[in-house]
Amino acid sequence: MEQTELGARAVDSVALAGSVAQDMSILGLFAHADLVGKLVILMLVFASVWSWAIIFDKIRTMKATKRRADKFEEAFWSGEPLDKLYERVRQSRPDPILKTFLSGMEEWRQGMADSKNATGDGLMTNLQQRIERSMSVTIGREMDKLERNMTFLANVGSAAPFVGLFGTVWGIMRSFTAIAGAKNASLAVVAPGIAEALFATAIGLAAAIPAVISYNKFSSDLNRYNDRLENFAVEFSAILGRHLTNRK
Repeated sequence: MEQTELGARAVDSVALAGSVAQDMSILGLFAHADLVGKLVILMLVFASVWSWAIIFDKIRTMKATKRRADKFEEAFWSGEPLDKLYERVRQSRPDPILKTFLSGMEEWRQGMADSKNATGDGLMTNLQQRIERSMSVTIGREMDKLERNMTFLANVGSAAPFVGLFGTVWGIMRSFTAIAGAKNASLAVVAPGIAEALFATAIGLAAAIPAVISYNKFSSDLNRYNDRLENFAVEFSAILGRHLTNRK
């Protein structure tokens, strides 16, 4: 009799081990989750995938932007006449620093055309202010474009851990409910819910960590690039100011 009971327990243990191993797979955990758990997992997976798409796009964009800025500044400080440089680059591929230069030059040329028959300190001062304002507006508009989707990275970095924590709490609640319903605290009853809970936490962290790191990195890069544009605008405005002074 005792041998029969031991044999039955051994069979149950083998079956239990097989069921738990099957539930521990990623697809098994997802399939075992209820509707709320699946929604949490899908939301986190989508946030992670979209975050990585933004990260790769930002890396490509920032590298190209810095490369084109280096190339333009080299041409700008080479001593080439501004009017000649303007005509050469006006049909080039749009770029923040290039657009800043073009907006200043277009305001300058328009002001020069309007003031051919007019002189005076007030007119020149007004033109200088218009040039500076035009470049400032252009810089703000271009930085807004570069900062696009940064809010999404910030939201994922801050919210994903809490969404994963919600999935964790929900999975643990389901585990306790299963224990109460089955009146059994065996591994077969507890493991699937606990594993599902930990799975949601892991996905939440996997989505949040790259988003936070990338957001901080890109924010620093964008701040440096914004300073670069503003410094260029100040220097360019000073050059045009000297031209205005010589014209008086």
